[in-house]
Amino acid sequence: MPLTSTEVKVHQRTHTGVKPYFCSDCGKRFTTLQALTIHQRVHTGEKPYSCLDCGKSFSRLDKLKSHQLIHIAKPFSCSDCGKCFKTSTEVKVHQRTHTGVKPYFCSACGKRFTTSQALTIHQRVHTGEKPYSCSDCGKSFSRLDKLKSHQLIHIAKPFSCSGCVKCFKTSTELTVHQRTHTGEKPYFCSACGKSFSRLDTLKVHERVHTGEKPYSCSDCGKCFTTTSDVTVHQRTHTGEKPYSCSDCGKCFKTSTELTVHQRTHTGVKPYFCSDYGKSFSQLEKLKCPQRIHIDSLTSALTVGRVSDLDTF
Repeated sequence: MPLTSTEVKVHQRTHTGVKPYFCSDCGKRFTTLQALTIHQRVHTGEKPYSCLDCGKSFSRLDKLKSHQLIHIAKPFSCSDCGKCFKTSTEVKVHQRTHTGVKPYFCSACGKRFTTSQALTIHQRVHTGEKPYSCSDCGKSFSRLDKLKSHQLIHIAKPFSCSGCVKCFKTSTELTVHQRTHTGEKPYFCSACGKSFSRLDTLKVHERVHTGEKPYSCSDCGKCFTTTSDVTVHQRTHTGEKPYSCSDCGKCFKTSTELTVHQRTHTGVKPYFCSDYGKSFSQLEKLKCPQRIHIDSLTSALTVGRVSDLDTF
């Protein structure tokens, strides 16, 4: 069915960049009136779409539809762990986490995957394809979750810190941030007494005592204490290395690995050994010579060579 003249006009804005509708609260602009209306609910708090099953409300219809899936019956269960699914296909895919079967493989590097979706995402490492683009700045990403994380930087941040002028979306985020200036740590661990500036940080810490690891890898089932740990771990399956060195182009799985590597270019050696009088680029390398001092001291004490202690 052909588009109407109005639909064509609206579509052409994706090419011209024209955004005739703007938000009077934060100034953000939109190509359609509908998009503006949905956005304004961020400011008004309006949630016109309600779930008939549990009463929970949402600002967008697509969010309601996603939520309603949790109420749909899941008649197919895994014989190994009892987890339930809506379709037999989902059960079959899930069971690969128990059997270790990975039927999909990359023709470029031979790496294997449990789902075709995981393979498709991995292949973008080789092709360089980035199909998800930010409508605000045009930056592209290989994965949808990366795009969604990026888009948060375009959301208006009306609350600013008087200490460093950093801005935040809510007054709560600002309050939490200001503790980095005041040093306030109102949350403490009942098991060891350690204090924290954020409640979520305390909850993660408490897992050290409880041993709880609530987040698992969908590829191998390995469990972790935080979602960030899962994200980093999954790169061992996908081969993704999102952090690249601006000097030589070498890529790394974590920002920490990149920081350590960049010291080979800058020559920075932030770890100093007071015994050796020598500096090191990595903490592990600092610990090695310190162990040499400790071992030598222990040996001298053991055999009674008092003269050897003059070197310490």
